[in-house]
Amino acid sequence: MALLNMFNIKENLKKLPETPGVYMHKDGLGNVIYVGKAKNLKRRVSSYFVNSSAHAAKVKKMVSQVSEFEYITTKTEVEALILECNLIKKYAPKYNVLLRDDKTYPYIKVTINEPFPRIIKTRTLEKDGAKYFGPYSDVGAVNRTIKLLNKLFSLKRCTPTEFPEGFRPCLNYHIGECKGICIGMADESEYRADIEKSLDFLAGKSKALVSEYREKMNKASEEMKFEEAAIYRDFYLSLKALGETQRVSMTGSGDLDMLFPLGSGANTSVVLFTVRDGKLSGRETFPMSAPLSTYSFEERSMDEYNEVVSGFIKQYYTQLANPPKEILLPRPLRESAVIEEMLHTKIHIPMRGDKYQLMKLAERDVLEMSKILDVKIETAREREEGIKKILSRLLGVEKETYRVESYDISNTNGVDTVGAMVVFSNLRPAKKEYRRFRIKTVEGQDDYGSLREMLLRRLRRGAEKDEKFSEMPDLILMDGGIGQVNAAAKAMQEAGVMIPVLGMVKDENHRTRALVNSRGAEIDLRDYPLLFKYCGTVQEEVHRFAIEYHKNLHNKRAIGSVLDEIPGIGSAKRNALLTHFRTIDDIKKAEPDELKACRGITEKNAEAIYSFFRKK
Repeated sequence: MALLNMFNIKENLKKLPETPGVYMHKDGLGNVIYVGKAKNLKRRVSSYFVNSSAHAAKVKKMVSQVSEFEYITTKTEVEALILECNLIKKYAPKYNVLLRDDKTYPYIKVTINEPFPRIIKTRTLEKDGAKYFGPYSDVGAVNRTIKLLNKLFSLKRCTPTEFPEGFRPCLNYHIGECKGICIGMADESEYRADIEKSLDFLAGKSKALVSEYREKMNKASEEMKFEEAAIYRDFYLSLKALGETQRVSMTGSGDLDMLFPLGSGANTSVVLFTVRDGKLSGRETFPMSAPLSTYSFEERSMDEYNEVVSGFIKQYYTQLANPPKEILLPRPLRESAVIEEMLHTKIHIPMRGDKYQLMKLAERDVLEMSKILDVKIETAREREEGIKKILSRLLGVEKETYRVESYDISNTNGVDTVGAMVVFSNLRPAKKEYRRFRIKTVEGQDDYGSLREMLLRRLRRGAEKDEKFSEMPDLILMDGGIGQVNAAAKAMQEAGVMIPVLGMVKDENHRTRALVNSRGAEIDLRDYPLLFKYCGTVQEEVHRFAIEYHKNLHNKRAIGSVLDEIPGIGSAKRNALLTHFRTIDDIKKAEPDELKACRGITEKNAEAIYSFFRKK
């Protein structure tokens, strides 16, 4: 790799090799603003600085900001393409078309490398022998699918693969949603057969499983086992709703994807249709960040079409567990040959036959969808721009992205005090950046002291470049008034940092009515409806996150401290009691004979539990 600094672009263009590679354009601050790949580095990079009047407006603007460039040579164009993908993901350059992944899209993971595989959601793709499906943009559908398959086949949920002798089963076994793998009750061959059915379903081959449960439903109904039939009916309808979303069948069979770019500029998306086992089985919409002019996907110029579609394919399919055998596109793609070589996937533009008709059907669907999507995207964009202008005026600085952090404290009469930090990137919550704190130095109910401790710990770790806290906020919003603002100010003074801080003051209905600074000056939010809504969203989110953490911690401690204090009651018997009686109050009220009816509870245990709560 050649690193070129402080540099005469014209002179350094002469030194470029005529080999494949990747180039990175940088601005005056050394930030990577564009990453590209080239079959011939010298010819490609030089083209930016020669005959610039012929360039598109976006390219002219980008070139005007280039102060230097770097390049990395590779042996082949395919190697350059792979490296380009990695560098775009690493730097997220402002002039590249980017798949918007401020959140990581989830996968469904089947741990076929384990004796009794599990089906789980994950956001990390690893080479661990497991089978992955996805990524998916609809996390709700992922959760519903996993929940259905786990319930349908009573699959294993826990992570251990080996269990010691005498191990006690968990709640799932007691409520009939696990086959008891931990106690040797499950047949491995039958379990594997259920996993194979699940794999087929996740691969889009749902017909067999849906038919099986329809037949079970009908048979149970004929035998007048109506309760059983109702259970099968619910499974059948759920499987049908999740798995049979296809609207058309093809004459042949096969797995393929169809891609359509939609919208433009900040409103650009790529619509992905999946065809599995010859049937159109799903549609996903992926927002893209594309600094382009305004065209529909029919009118889009070839340069813009290539940039959007190539950008999506390279970023999406390189993280895909199992790329399809074929990708259908509405128009030819300039880089199709090298992409095919990298992905081992065929890129095809159908001109006749079943695939052509299927593309036309999907195209009409996209055009219809665009009528709604354009309005939604434009409304979201206007809100985003509006809040950026407000934050710019509040802070006196213009930025593309503002990081706003908010903090809250939660406890029960001074017990189990916890702190919560939420982060917003402009309008969007950045949930990966959320942090939780257990308050260590403050005793009793002292919200101001707790806030000061939490802020001080966060700011010191940020100043120390702790990876989890390295990015400092542009603005801090405290859930409360001037007291909370002053607590934050004290923490900043101790940490030796200065960050703008405002308090979100509530009205009698517990809604944010104003923002207040450390001098007590207020901004009435009734004059700023967009800011009013934004602050309300931030306040609700930080309050929710704090209460959720406190409740989980408090419940865990409360359950443990009550039942685990009883002699002879360990975690397994505690779980059995909670499964049987549902609540602690019901356990307290139970007579010894009722307690003995619970699985694993001996007469001695029942007497101990009964006596314990009577003494309490």
